[in-house]
Amino acid sequence: MMRTPSGHKVYAIAAEYGSATELYEAAKRVRDAGFKRWDVFSPFPIHGMDEAMGLGKSWLSAVVLIGGITGLLTAVLVEFGPSWGLYPVIVHGKPFNWQTVPAFFPIMFELTVLFAAFSAFFAWQIMNGLPRWHHPLFNWDRFSRVTNDGFFLAIEARDPRFSETETHDLLVVTGGMHITIVHEED
Repeated sequence: MMRTPSGHKVYAIAAEYGSATELYEAAKRVRDAGFKRWDVFSPFPIHGMDEAMGLGKSWLSAVVLIGGITGLLTAVLVEFGPSWGLYPVIVHGKPFNWQTVPAFFPIMFELTVLFAAFSAFFAWQIMNGLPRWHHPLFNWDRFSRVTNDGFFLAIEARDPRFSETETHDLLVVTGGMHITIVHEED
């Protein structure tokens, strides 16, 4: 774990770029250099940035599918278990066999959606490392421009290829300006 002269843990080395095109080209160079733990920040989405960063398909859709299937199976178990197995009671001449299935559709649909939504929310939280009340990049004064007109790239210190000098040199070669070491709050 690297530390700054003041004793703070190093989170990343970050650089600012003048435009979305420069950031896009820098992302391709960082990807080609073999870095895995890095990210780009811009005030708007940049078309093709996922490909430039070498990102694949997110696994969030698989988690949502599993959550939805779990909700459906929970509804089937909760509705059909008592109705068909535990307490098969005929009420007002209504059957308790397969003919009652349409009455259970709304609950099956609702539990499928509910479980899928909860699984999406919690997986999203885990994927983004949340809740995190203060991101280390906010320690860098220039980063406040990211919501207005700033384009930034940060290579995290926990990346296996991270070296302070080599990472700094790569960011210089890619056209990065105001290159700085970003520290964690202790």
